[in-house]
Amino acid sequence: MWVASSSEGLLMPTAVALGKFDGVHLGHQRVIQPVLHAGGHLSVASSPQSKENQQLTTDNGQLTNKEYTYSTVVTFDPHPQEFFTGQPRTLLTPLDEKVQQLRSLGVEQLVLLPFDKELSALTPEEFVQRILVQQLRCQQISIGEDFCFGEKRSGTAKDLQLIAAKHNIPVTIVPLQTYTGDSPTQSNCVSTTPTQDARISTSLIRQTLEHGDIENANLLLGRPYTLIGVVVQGQQLGRTIGFPTANLELPKEKFLPHQGVYAVRVFTLSETSDATPSESLGIMNLGNRPTINGTYSSAEVHLFDWSGDLYGKKLAVQLVKFLRPEQKFSSLEALKTQIQLDCIVAKEVLSAGARS
Repeated sequence: MWVASSSEGLLMPTAVALGKFDGVHLGHQRVIQPVLHAGGHLSVASSPQSKENQQLTTDNGQLTNKEYTYSTVVTFDPHPQEFFTGQPRTLLTPLDEKVQQLRSLGVEQLVLLPFDKELSALTPEEFVQRILVQQLRCQQISIGEDFCFGEKRSGTAKDLQLIAAKHNIPVTIVPLQTYTGDSPTQSNCVSTTPTQDARISTSLIRQTLEHGDIENANLLLGRPYTLIGVVVQGQQLGRTIGFPTANLELPKEKFLPHQGVYAVRVFTLSETSDATPSESLGIMNLGNRPTINGTYSSAEVHLFDWSGDLYGKKLAVQLVKFLRPEQKFSSLEALKTQIQLDCIVAKEVLSAGARS
């Protein structure tokens, strides 16, 4: 997937899904879906740069010489909230993760619009003319029903549809997706209940993660919430009580869920993208390690039945279930006993998940 942060080097013309897309959750995926393969399918293999002059195969199997449009997600960098508040904002999907998720959906290009004073001051009409028409040569747009844009968020989804129509650009407005407790549905009803009849949103997922409600967060995302980091050397205390851990260095902008102990699935990522990641099961402690008077937050993973050196390896840790809050124990022996119990519970949870 091609990633660009300016108007230079873009793959054009484009079919654009427009939004912030932090999390690439189920609601975001519905917004992106209309622009996937919008230009048809190439009848011959080619490099991206040569697509627009080739024949395309349409869905009914007929050939057309229609210009190829690149499925493109357009978002903002930094996050608009970070720009307006001046405060760093943690993200469900930092850039590397966002690229990975969008690539898995079939998106061909990600454009990061520099969100600055100039961009934020554009009127809705100027945004369409300068960004979508001139910079992106946009042929099709998809947005969520609650999308706002332009100076002081003055433009609505309907406004974008009307303005784009003047340039003969069709706009798909995707209805809001709601969560009913077991699956997402389309609805215009917005509820404040965090786990039932609530609109699927990044803020709702952050809320569920803050409460350690991993199961519902994963349902809203459509995949397990994952922490990705490189194993670095820690205090090596775990091995002294029989539970060696891998200390993960996480991106500073990664949003972290409620502190405590989790049952996890762990994948060792290879530097070669075509290699199949190896999977292990384990538990993770996320927090300050109060028993040893820890002074900084860390993510430490203990893998079941594992021996070997993980230093320098990149791990993807999928959170399956929150087991308990972090707590301070009276001694290392008491901590060891609790970890043994955590491992028993985690193995039951993970084995049950594998059977279902």
